[in-house]
Amino acid sequence: MSQHFLDEARIFVKSGDGGNGIISFRREKYVPRGGPDGGDGGHGGNVVLVANPKINTLRAFGRKVHFRAEAGKHGGNSNKTGACGDDLEIEVPVGTVIRDDAGNVIADLARPNQRAIVAKGGRGGKGNTRFKSSTNQAPHVAERGEPAQEFWIRLELKLVADVGIVGVPNAGKSTLLSVISNAKPQIADYPFTTLVPNLGVVEMDYRDMVVADIPGLVEGAHSGVGLGHDFLRHVQRTRILIHLIDGSAENPLADFHQINTELALFDERLKEKPMLVVINKMDIPEAKEAWPHLQAELQRLGYEPMSISAATQQGTRDLVGRVFQTLDELPPFEFVPESMASDEIPVYDLEDEDLGFKVERVREGVYRVSGKRIERAVAMTYWDYDDSLMRFQRILEAMGVSTALEKAGVEVGDTVHIGDMELEWTD
Repeated sequence: MSQHFLDEARIFVKSGDGGNGIISFRREKYVPRGGPDGGDGGHGGNVVLVANPKINTLRAFGRKVHFRAEAGKHGGNSNKTGACGDDLEIEVPVGTVIRDDAGNVIADLARPNQRAIVAKGGRGGKGNTRFKSSTNQAPHVAERGEPAQEFWIRLELKLVADVGIVGVPNAGKSTLLSVISNAKPQIADYPFTTLVPNLGVVEMDYRDMVVADIPGLVEGAHSGVGLGHDFLRHVQRTRILIHLIDGSAENPLADFHQINTELALFDERLKEKPMLVVINKMDIPEAKEAWPHLQAELQRLGYEPMSISAATQQGTRDLVGRVFQTLDELPPFEFVPESMASDEIPVYDLEDEDLGFKVERVREGVYRVSGKRIERAVAMTYWDYDDSLMRFQRILEAMGVSTALEKAGVEVGDTVHIGDMELEWTD
């Protein structure tokens, strides 16, 4: 699994455009003055990310990166509403954090089947039936569908494991994982063998737990040296840490303190996690010789170390039993995700969008108005009908855009750009 693991991905998502509302009037025999009957457009589909507990990696997003939901259908005559576009559901592993391109957390899918709407489908445009009033019995005005949302998002997988094995490079973490679980990690005798976390399921007496071998840490990892940040975040969600120490190393206690310092500098809460300290490589004479001193020093620090040889499997079954016992003594796990996410997470709520806008003078006689709400109004306007133009003019006035343009010096005949539309300013 290690050579295929992918814990970060960047994908493009686009929701469905809203369907257009239409301008239509009843045309029936014996009904000489039929009223408006233009139906509304259907809403566009949402792009929804769903946490699937059966998926373990983000590997699939190495092959496909563009995802688009279905657009809503246009309205019809006889007040027929267009069909809504289907939502597009994208399955991701449990533990996936969704960020925008600036790095802000959009949602954190920490529980199985949790869902996040990352791109909301465009609203269907209103048909001319909706604009009928006592003073306008035959409105020639309708709305186009609201444009879709489209952008790139980043997916970041934090492993959700019961136990994390940490230690300096070449401490024997991959070997230990391979002998206590079903994992088949890549193992070799040189530093940084493991460049990605390995996951294994450990079974004992009809019970199981998930164990993660966290890649070797080096001094400065907390500040991003090497691949430090990428590795350290996988430690955050484990319930127990196994700190594996190479008993044959030149200074095992220095290695132990270095790793603990890196963990604390990255996230102080890691110091509060239960930690089992394990001296490895007891099949090597140097480790056997160092064991009494290491045991005494670690006990003085408040730990009760164990000694094993992952290579010969000496003591590994006792270690697994102690891990299960420690898990049983812990309170029920309640992880609070970064976004305080509920099971259904609306992400980009259109009702909360910024109502603000900006007016800038591009050059003599040319102005540009920018802002989410006003640009959306432009995209939803039918420009071929006078009634629609008058409605848009009222929107400009209600939002204060007209006043802002006049203060900026706009004059009759000047050009005003809003979104993709070029308008000529008139009284």
